[in-house]
Amino acid sequence: MEIPDPKNSLTTDRVFNNDTQATGAMAGILTQMINTDANSSFASGLTSITARASADEINLAFLNTDIGDLARNSLTAESGFANGIWSSAYQAIYGANSVMEGIEASKSVLLRAQTRTQLNAEAKFIRAFSYFYLVNCFGDVPLLLSTNLAENANKPRTAAAVVYQQIVNDLIDAVNGLPADYSAGGGERIRANKWAAKALLARVYLYTGDNSKAIQEATDVIGQTGLYQLETADLNKVFLKNSSETIWQLQQNEKKDFTGNAVPEAVYMLPSPLHTGVSGDLSSYLLKAFEPGDLRKAAWIDSADFSQGGVNYHARFIYKYKTGRHNLVIGGAVTEYYMVLRFAEMYLIRGEAFALSGQLSAGIEDLNVLRRRAAIAPLPTTLTRDQTLAAIAKERQTELFGEWGHRWFDLKRTGKAEQVLSAIPAKQPWRGNYQLLYPIPKTELQRDHFLTQNPNY
Repeated sequence: MEIPDPKNSLTTDRVFNNDTQATGAMAGILTQMINTDANSSFASGLTSITARASADEINLAFLNTDIGDLARNSLTAESGFANGIWSSAYQAIYGANSVMEGIEASKSVLLRAQTRTQLNAEAKFIRAFSYFYLVNCFGDVPLLLSTNLAENANKPRTAAAVVYQQIVNDLIDAVNGLPADYSAGGGERIRANKWAAKALLARVYLYTGDNSKAIQEATDVIGQTGLYQLETADLNKVFLKNSSETIWQLQQNEKKDFTGNAVPEAVYMLPSPLHTGVSGDLSSYLLKAFEPGDLRKAAWIDSADFSQGGVNYHARFIYKYKTGRHNLVIGGAVTEYYMVLRFAEMYLIRGEAFALSGQLSAGIEDLNVLRRRAAIAPLPTTLTRDQTLAAIAKERQTELFGEWGHRWFDLKRTGKAEQVLSAIPAKQPWRGNYQLLYPIPKTELQRDHFLTQNPNY
């Protein structure tokens, strides 16, 4: 008996029959990543929301119960936050694996070799990107490189070092297969290109201690002066769509209910009559890290008065995006996309890698590029190694605050997490460093009996 194709979906041979449909499959993955509620997808805001609370970036007393439990390190395996990061990241990985397998299986002459190469490389980039956040949030995670449900259903956790090696392999392939321009996105910076892959590769090399390669990859991106420049005249332009600092952004659907033309995370990040946003109130630990006159504090932080639960607050909130729940328009003109990779990080990566390699003056100069842009005094090149690394940590804190878990990941990878976080009164009692990884979701443990829970959860 022959069973007809389902009427409500495209079969693989049809999806990968030609350039347009295959490209549409990749666009579908990106759309799913960003056009999801910020509280449920790692790529539309959940990573930033959870990591801000796990780190020292927000005033914990201001938070509601659910996010407050996260911030106070009392997360459980039933947490919707952990489940949201886990499930959405693996959903993106499944989509990327589907694209790679669909391209390999397609015999259609209408799917050109150039398109095959580009989409395969882009899929590997998405897979590497998703695994980067999984391994930094959960540690050892199952490494799934196919869509075979029977094979994937009972996968044990893979050592983080092995996952990182796969990330590196995927990104190297992505560098070799992606275009050097933004033609895939019609000129908009909403599809990964060669430099996006190199930017993420530079970060991965820094995280894994390969400083010389981190320097090389970051230098390659910094050298693309025709594409990337720091916004020195007005820091309010940094997070605009296709800004000169954009390496890669995700494009939201402006017609979507609730978020409209706003970046999904910004709907929760900026104040509105409906709620204060999980990003306010910013902590005193973050605010005092800024030096007097730092333009980043003036441009990227704002405040407002609220009454919540009968208590009046003066909340300081992240203002990197200017469109939020208070002024979004469903179907309105889009001025901001969701910033994922940006140019300033390349100076921070290279500066840290220089310092760790003993090239202190070169590292300090990379910091000074960003300090001059922020209108604060350059650092002297006579700093010691420890002073330089401390300056880099502070510069990362004031440049990348609130974005994609940078602060939380930085504290963990540099061994400063316990020292910094255990001293925060609202995080007491400090139950142990096991809290630096999120629990594997209970639903996943029930589904896959080969999975094991992170210690002490």
